[in-house]
Amino acid sequence: MTGNGTNSWLVEHSAGTAVIDPGPDDAAHLRAIVAAARGPITHILLTHTHRDHLEGARPLAEMTGAPVCAYRHSACATFSPDIALDDGAPVATLTALHTPGHAADHLCFATGDGIVFTGDHIMGWSTTMVPPAPHGSVRLFLDSLDKVLDRDARLLLPAHGPPIPSPVLCIRGLIAHRLAREDSILAALPDEPATLDDILRRVYRAIRPALRRAAELNLLAHLEKLRDDGRAVHDHDTWRAVRDGTTA
Repeated sequence: MTGNGTNSWLVEHSAGTAVIDPGPDDAAHLRAIVAAARGPITHILLTHTHRDHLEGARPLAEMTGAPVCAYRHSACATFSPDIALDDGAPVATLTALHTPGHAADHLCFATGDGIVFTGDHIMGWSTTMVPPAPHGSVRLFLDSLDKVLDRDARLLLPAHGPPIPSPVLCIRGLIAHRLAREDSILAALPDEPATLDDILRRVYRAIRPALRRAAELNLLAHLEKLRDDGRAVHDHDTWRAVRDGTTA
């Protein structure tokens, strides 16, 4: 699900270089980061604590002495940041933006001149995976897209895929895609109770086995939003729609 790998971004500032998302624990990649940095590496910034972003952080910290900075409420039970960041916190000439949705502890990092490092919140090669609670949330994902949209960025630099030179067009497209998916799920949701597997077959009429688990998680995350919006009812292992003129 990581495409061609995890992008590590180096941001120069007056005291040295900050590294965003060192990626997996790959010795050659970490050496390349150190070699490319201008001046000392002063901060290691994590957009979130999924393995393909987190695992290289401690090895790089040991190589450089730089602190690992991440959202203060880590979603990884075995990790705590050296510097805990809140929404809006300044760090190494950047501003941390709490952008939950793909992950509860997701951060984007914004420069002062219109660049946003988007991690997995907005990717350059695909739409991002939004899992169900407690790890993710479609509602929070949409709210976080609005937060980045409000930055009026001129360039998005994601953790996967190429740079995104048209942020407004991209973000509005992602919002439209999610809302269209929500509409299609609601249209497929029966009025009588149905299992998640039944609904999955209605929504995804043909799906490769390798993508089935991701589709289940995506569907469940959307169903949770529909439930919270009062448009679906969850009862034990079944779901049903709430239409105009019906009651929950």
